[in-house]
Amino acid sequence: MHVHFLDPYVQRSSPVHSLDPRVKLVLVLAFILTVSLTPAHAWPVYILLFSLMLSVEILSDLGLGYVQRRAVLAFPFVLAALPVIFTLQGSPLFSLSLGKWTLVASWEGLARFASIAVKSWISVQAAIVLAASTPFPDLLVAMRAIGVPRLMVAIFGLMWRYLFVLVDETLRLLRARAARSGESELPGTKSGGRLVWRARVTGGMAGSLFLRAYERSDRIYMAMLSRGYDGEVHTLPLPGLKRWHWLLLAGGLALFALMLAVSYLLSF
Repeated sequence: MHVHFLDPYVQRSSPVHSLDPRVKLVLVLAFILTVSLTPAHAWPVYILLFSLMLSVEILSDLGLGYVQRRAVLAFPFVLAALPVIFTLQGSPLFSLSLGKWTLVASWEGLARFASIAVKSWISVQAAIVLAASTPFPDLLVAMRAIGVPRLMVAIFGLMWRYLFVLVDETLRLLRARAARSGESELPGTKSGGRLVWRARVTGGMAGSLFLRAYERSDRIYMAMLSRGYDGEVHTLPLPGLKRWHWLLLAGGLALFALMLAVSYLLSF
């Protein structure tokens, strides 16, 4: 059973979808590297990078709302950088007393935290557009084409494919539990027992899921070996890149290098 809600690929007929996956992967990696290396105070370059990302989102026909809603999911992880507001020395902004300790926030720390949040937001958008416009098997082939080690590509591929197997096993357990559970038709009553009982049942389901998934993974691997699996999924050779592909790659990399150079000039 294929669980479609886990697959980020969205079928569209846009120029971004039809672009060669090798070109998309290299450009996205270069874009994320450019965003990561941009200094904290080069805000005009951040605006240019964000404008470029918005242009690609519009060109991909995914919709700004589709990408932005998923990009917001990265902000809880950005909170891990929140202490930089109080640890970076600079002009004091405000102080916060916590018992015997006094935390002093600085303008420099706030600027650094804002830059980290913006960098994460823009980079996640690029990854979302790449995943939504490229089927995952094509991404694996593109990784091998640009020289990513075979073992790493195999781990990515097996991890992605086995995720659907885990979800399939989980849905089977949930259906089995629902088939064996009674529901009362009386108003105000709930099915199931107390919270402790539900926690015990959930723990048992988690243990059963681990054992069933482990056994099924062993069967899947033996089936793969019997079909000639040697650590890599073999596919037909990719066609060579066309001239306009090389021009697009060169132009994109040159643009990213120019933005990075301008950002360092603005930081002085």
